Amino acid sequence: MKTKIFTLLLLLGLVSMATMIGSASAAPILTVGSSSGDVWDLQYRLKTLNFYTHPLDGVYGSQTKAAVAKFQKAYGLSADGVTGTKTWNALKKYTLNIEEMDILAKVIYSESRGEPYKGQVAVGAVVMNRIQSSQFPDNIKNVVFQKGAFTAVSDGQYWLTPNRTAYLAALDAVRGWDPTNNSIYYFNPDTATSAWIWTRPQNLKIGKHIFAS
Repeated sequence: MKTKIFTLLLLLGLVSMATMIGSASAAPILTVGSSSGDVWDLQYRLKTLNFYTHPLDGVYGSQTKAAVAKFQKAYGLSADGVTGTKTWNALKKYTLNIEEMDILAKVIYSESRGEPYKGQVAVGAVVMNRIQSSQFPDNIKNVVFQKGAFTAVSDGQYWLTPNRTAYLAALDAVRGWDPTNNSIYYFNPDTATSAWIWTRPQNLKIGKHIFAS
């Protein structure tokens, strides 16, 4: 686990702050002057979306406030620069914390290694689309470990160690690249055994996977 988190931090240039993972699940209200691991988590999430471009320091200063306001404006929230419940809810819906990014990279690697890069991002996009869909759980852990949701979880391949490409694809998916046209399903037509999956409206094929709604 530590090696995987270090790899992701390295990709984002965040190695020096690796021990300061926040606890944003408590949805604390953060504003200028706040200083905690929750601020670090907030900065990390904003950095993955390129709203925050400064070093992570766990201190809610003017740069963090400006980044929060940019996020709020982009996602239709009141752009006051204060991180309250609505902002946290949006952050959890459209971003991941550091350990959740590791989960996404595992899914991408175990489900789509060997696929073209676009196809790997597409698998990550499906996961993100499910988090944002009312048809699925609203967090990545419950989406990924929902019974029968992913073959790689069922057969154990999920626990393989992701490579650098999988982490890059995870970042692109979180940052909003969705090659699937908002798909929430995908399958390999050569190996799929479910008759039901063929009833889903098909959007496109990338590599060996068909992506569907």
